[in-house]
Amino acid sequence: MFTMNNVPSQQGRVAIVTGANVGLGFETTKVLAAKQATVIMACRSEAKALEARTKIMAEHPSADVHFIALDLSDLASVRKFAEQFLSQFKRLDLLINNAGVMIPPYEKTVDGFELQMGANYFGHFLLTSLLLPTLETTAGARVVQLSSIAHKSGRIHFSDMHFEKRYSRMKAYGQSKLAMLMFAFELDRQLKAHGYKTLSVAAHPGVSSTNLSRYIPGWLMTLASPLFKSMSQLPVDGAQPQLYAALGEDINGGDFTGPDGPREMKGKPVKVSAMPHALDKSVAKKLWDVSVELTGATWFTTSEQKIDSEAKELA
Repeated sequence: MFTMNNVPSQQGRVAIVTGANVGLGFETTKVLAAKQATVIMACRSEAKALEARTKIMAEHPSADVHFIALDLSDLASVRKFAEQFLSQFKRLDLLINNAGVMIPPYEKTVDGFELQMGANYFGHFLLTSLLLPTLETTAGARVVQLSSIAHKSGRIHFSDMHFEKRYSRMKAYGQSKLAMLMFAFELDRQLKAHGYKTLSVAAHPGVSSTNLSRYIPGWLMTLASPLFKSMSQLPVDGAQPQLYAALGEDINGGDFTGPDGPREMKGKPVKVSAMPHALDKSVAKKLWDVSVELTGATWFTTSEQKIDSEAKELA
C-alpha cells in the first residue's frame, strides 16, 4: 500500500499545485516541499498563499516554494499564469489540478461560465493545455485531476451547462467533478493516441473537512456535525489519494485513486473504480470538443502537424 514514507526525495522536480494555500492543496504542497520538490503555489489570493508558505517554511526551512497568481475563474488569468510560469521554469513534473469551489450561490465567471464549472473544470482544462508541451518534455511527468465521490451522481448537462434555466448547487458541483474525471480519462486516451508519454490520472479525497464546506448553512453543519466527523477525514489524510496519484510507482495513465473505506469516504489511498457513466467515451469526447470551443484551448500541435500545415500552404 502507498505511503509517503516509501517515496524518495523529489529534489530537482517541479510541481504546480492549484489552490495550494488551504485544505488538500496546502497539505499536498507541504508534503512535496518536505520531499524537496520545487513547488509553485497557484492561488488566487497572494496574501493567503504567502501566509500558507510561511507556515510551510517554518516546518521546512530549506523548502523551495514559490507563488504565482492564478484565478481559475478567469481564463485571462490562466493564460497569464502559464506565461509567467513558462518564463521562469523549463520543466514541469507534476501538475496537480486541486483547486475548487463547492455549492456556492449562483454566480457566473467573467467568461460567462457557471462558477463551479468555470473554476473547477474549464480553468484547469485550459491550464493543462497551455502547460502540456512542457510536461511532455519532462520525463515522467503527470497531470492529476481532482474529482469527487460527487461524480457518482453527476451528469454533464449539455443543454444547460451553465444552469441558466434553473440552478442546483449540488447538480452543478457534481457536473464539474464528473467533468474533471472524464477529462482525466479523455486526456489519457488523447495522450496515448498522439504518442505522448505524460500520464493523465485522477484522484478523489473521499469526505474531507476542508473549507469547501463554507457554503453549507451553519445550522445544517451543527446538526450534522457528529455524523460528518464520523464519516470524514482530516485534510492531511484526504490529500493522500492525490499524492498517491502523483507519486505512486505503480500508477499508470487513466488510473483513479481514492480512500479504501466504506463508500470511499475515508481510509488509505488505493486505486478505485469510476461509475460507468464516467467512462462514456462519446460523452467525454463531446465534453472535450465543447471545452475546446469555450476556452480556446489548443492541444497536440506537434511538429508533424506543423510540417503538414506548411506543406499544404506551399501546395
